[in-house]
Amino acid sequence: MKIWVDADACPKEVKDILFRVADRTKTDVTLVTNQRLRLPESVFISLIQVEQGPDIADDEIVKRCKAGDLIITADIPLAARAVEKCALALDPRGTMYDKNNVKQILSMRDFMDSMRGSGIETGGPDSFGQRERLKFANELDRFIACRR
Repeated sequence: MKIWVDADACPKEVKDILFRVADRTKTDVTLVTNQRLRLPESVFISLIQVEQGPDIADDEIVKRCKAGDLIITADIPLAARAVEKCALALDPRGTMYDKNNVKQILSMRDFMDSMRGSGIETGGPDSFGQRERLKFANELDRFIACRR
């Protein structure tokens, strides 16, 4: 089992949680990004830097992930692609995407996107705070505990 991180838009607080978890549980965490990142020294944390461009990091994650891996992403289409490969995806706000819910969540995302394209104001996500960090950490711990 490996954890893949769509790192370009991942909040710093979530990365910090992942770094601590990697060392504590001896779980490989790979961040995929199109920009340089500073990582803590750890044999369990690595970085793959890809070229700039839409979906290049997503494509790299999908190409490399395997069944049973966990993808950290707020990108619902990426989550859906990972689930197709029998991986799971976890949103930085703590929503776990799996074969039971990802299609419905993707459909709602597409519907809201079409509404915004029609000029309807749909609002944005709530701010990212302590509640979201805690929900993410709890879901991550639950995932790792189930894999041990």
